[in-house]
Amino acid sequence: MKYRRLGDSDLTVSEISLGSWLTYGVGVEADKARACLDAAFDVGINFIDTANVYGRGAAETFLGEALKSRPRDSYVLATKLYFPMSDTDFGLSRAQVEKQLDASLKRLQTDYVDLYQCHRYDSGTPLEETMEALTRAVESGKVRYIGFSEWPADKIREALELSKSRGFAKFVSSQPQYSLVWREPEQEVIPISADNGISQIVWSPLGQGVLTGKYDPDKPPPAGTRATSEEMGGFIKRLMQPQLLRAVQRLKPIAEEAGLSLPQFALAWILREHNVASAIIGASRPEQVHDNAGASGATVDPELFQRAEAVLGEAMAEVEPA
Repeated sequence: MKYRRLGDSDLTVSEISLGSWLTYGVGVEADKARACLDAAFDVGINFIDTANVYGRGAAETFLGEALKSRPRDSYVLATKLYFPMSDTDFGLSRAQVEKQLDASLKRLQTDYVDLYQCHRYDSGTPLEETMEALTRAVESGKVRYIGFSEWPADKIREALELSKSRGFAKFVSSQPQYSLVWREPEQEVIPISADNGISQIVWSPLGQGVLTGKYDPDKPPPAGTRATSEEMGGFIKRLMQPQLLRAVQRLKPIAEEAGLSLPQFALAWILREHNVASAIIGASRPEQVHDNAGASGATVDPELFQRAEAVLGEAMAEVEPA
């Protein structure tokens, strides 16, 4: 496992990290989830990402139990806030930052999180109030560093300016969706981040599982996969189109030429971007963790990546918008 610096922070994170969205505490049995977590540590993953809203606290509760026997300085722990935890608890107000942080720490059974992230931008709260609250969280010692997920470019710039002009804590991470089938962050978010000491922590680097190649365009999705799950399948529907699934199948020989499995190839493509610190994987079996971890440090001829981009670019042009 290789490691990268997270933005301007002093955190060093594994190139592959383990996420818990729609899995731990919710969609995956506890024993299997714990086995995946153990496998992650076995292969050198030191970065664990979660959020308060995952299972309405269930993912954090699972991780709190599973991690409590490990030395706290042996892993980097990240969580998030924004989405509703109740009818009245949502957003990034001062009161919510304080309340949700304390609740997350209790569930995670820790005194601090290494990275606290704004899960989305809150248009209902003045940005200055949010930044002041996050700064107080850092000053309290409950949070080491702050980040955001899926913020628009103008709000990223505004937050950076507030950090400079008001002395607020500065964002060190961005968590966007980014993959061979979703390249939007390349337009603005990655350039802004690279210029301002912010690293990307990528979610859905395997395109909701489409880039594993397990979906045959001429057959129904395999039972037990995300595409067949009512709870987990919402985001994947846009990608389950035959022309795209056929294009993904065409990537398999390209990955083989690189000496990688298709998931490893897709993850290595993510890691070719220097502004990416880590790619978050989701896993329901330890074997997936071991395979995905093999992408770290992989050396791939850029021409193979270009061929893959061309194959998928042609197919994505025909994909119906979400």
